Amino acid sequence: MAEVPSIQRTYKVWATDDVIYGPIDFSLLCQWVREARVSQVNWIYTEQTETWSRAEDLAELGLLLKESEELIQPGTINTQIDPLIPGVPMGTLQEVEIFKNMTDRQRGRFAQCMEVQKFSKFDTLVEENASGEDMYVILEGLVRVRKMIGGREDVIATLGAGEMFGEMSLFDSAKRSADIVANSDGVLLRLSKETMQGMVDKQPEVVVPFLVEISKKMAERIRADNERHKKNTILRQARQ
Repeated sequence: MAEVPSIQRTYKVWATDDVIYGPIDFSLLCQWVREARVSQVNWIYTEQTETWSRAEDLAELGLLLKESEELIQPGTINTQIDPLIPGVPMGTLQEVEIFKNMTDRQRGRFAQCMEVQKFSKFDTLVEENASGEDMYVILEGLVRVRKMIGGREDVIATLGAGEMFGEMSLFDSAKRSADIVANSDGVLLRLSKETMQGMVDKQPEVVVPFLVEISKKMAERIRADNERHKKNTILRQARQ
């Protein structure tokens, strides 16, 4: 097996789903080559030189690509290469409600602006009254929304894969309204307010459909809260 040189460079990969992934470091690029997720024909952008090149034309990948081609039998590579989003299984984003009306390209580009975070059971992901400017999308696992009242836990809701929390933080800097605690191990996507504001300027075609879906979701929650308030009022009046 060839020795891979230690190269401090960062890259972007133009994948077969027409999405540009990155920036990634050299070690991860090598891993994708070994996994046949990057082949000789993929276009690679080297950030340090600000140039696009075919993978086969990058000297630092030469031996690695040759070995990768020799290890894989002809006809065994699936031409539909998995999206290269580290930590996110293929097809996961299609099951997230706020991403369903996006194209594959929009989903891929949007996900690249979000950070993948793993969590463990019992972790407190968000604390009530804490400041925060991030929203989260649950990819795997379960969390509960709770408030501590008189030392007792009042569970407001349980959220699972495909659902989100903290979205109000993208629009204001108010304190968190409840705790979010993990009921199981899982995976999140995190989007910061700063990142989203940058996307508004640079990638409006990606942000607009996302904001439309966020608005729909927030409207649904407001209607649900109003309905709960109405029912509670009726119950209180009935007890009087």
